Amino acid sequence: MKNSIYALAFSVLFLSACKNDKKQVDSVDVNSNEMNMGKEDNDSSMDENTIHTDGNMNTTTQKSGLTSAIIDAYLSIKNALVDDDSKKAAEGGKMMLTAFSNFDMNKLSESQHKEYMDILEDAKEHAEHISDSPIDHQREHFENLSTDLNDLITLVGTNKTLYVTFCPMYNKKGATWLSETETIKNPYLGSKMLSCGEVKSKIN
Repeated sequence: MKNSIYALAFSVLFLSACKNDKKQVDSVDVNSNEMNMGKEDNDSSMDENTIHTDGNMNTTTQKSGLTSAIIDAYLSIKNALVDDDSKKAAEGGKMMLTAFSNFDMNKLSESQHKEYMDILEDAKEHAEHISDSPIDHQREHFENLSTDLNDLITLVGTNKTLYVTFCPMYNKKGATWLSETETIKNPYLGSKMLSCGEVKSKIN
């Protein structure tokens, strides 16, 4: 009897922690005076084109088509993981490697180049693992790849509309991903808890 009560209590807590609030979010306004109010120009201050979110991701409204192919490959991986499809996720990882190899670095400024190379090195490693790993391992690398993609968008920008979405139930600290739709479809938990997550912010 006690075990049944404990199991019921755990289920209630588990589901409530992953409630999808389906919040409607507004586009980030990079021209808002609030972005720079009371802030000093130093190494620890926030760039005027970015804003930190609860999921430790940034958003930017800088428009750029340079990242389109890389983001398309990322979304292909994301959607495959949503469908619990390891094979398609692996194909997406290979797409991303191709997209990075075709990226036109000549369009970057000198100051952007070094940071881009750091992102490239890390993202390629995760894409390589995703292209040749079982699905649980793919999801681990997808979490880190999501951070790399966010950093790339912050650095270079995107002309796509994306949603920064957070899952509180993956790992102990939760995990964030980028989505082309506001509807929650969780790539970390897939069919186990497909609607687990919350939109934190909108890019463009």
